[in-house]
Amino acid sequence: MTVYFHEEDLPADVLASGPVAVDTETMGLHPARDRLCLVQISDGGPDEHLVRFGPGSDFAAPNLRAVLTDPARVKLYHFARFDLASIHAYMGIIAGPVFCTKIASRLTRTYTDRHGLKELVREMLSTEISKAQQSSDWGAPVLTDAQREYAASDVRYLHRLKDQFEVRLAREGRTALAQACFDFLPARAMIDLAGWDEVDIFAHI
Repeated sequence: MTVYFHEEDLPADVLASGPVAVDTETMGLHPARDRLCLVQISDGGPDEHLVRFGPGSDFAAPNLRAVLTDPARVKLYHFARFDLASIHAYMGIIAGPVFCTKIASRLTRTYTDRHGLKELVREMLSTEISKAQQSSDWGAPVLTDAQREYAASDVRYLHRLKDQFEVRLAREGRTALAQACFDFLPARAMIDLAGWDEVDIFAHI
């Protein structure tokens, strides 16, 4: 496995065809305030690619943008709602179509309330990943090896998780329901960005 680090854009033609796993690292949890610092991407092969954006970036990134907006490529996320909002806030694009492992987990792993990526990878893939760098300075001038490995691990396992979740969703008769949720996620992200991130606009009260 190799983790490749790039500034401001993904090199052309480094990804195989098919679904890509995508994740983001930001300066915080509020896309309108906290800038996008890193986009991680993997085609499910042995390598991961990290694209870092510096302060003042125009986020043009034509190669990355082409991959993220390709309608023939499903984008695999864990908690797509946040990543879609962050990417749209800074790149102005909808990075879909979408498969979200957190939603798939909530629809199939109803025997637990633990739906974090670390728990999914441990239970379903018998692998331990570290979350020690989750709250670190992603806007630092130099990212540490530990930060880069953490970022890469967030996309490293999503293809394998998707394969297992597709089986579980079919087994529980929830494939269509999951797809409807995935299709709605870009709209949910836009609702967040419009200011209703802490309000359930579908609630009665």
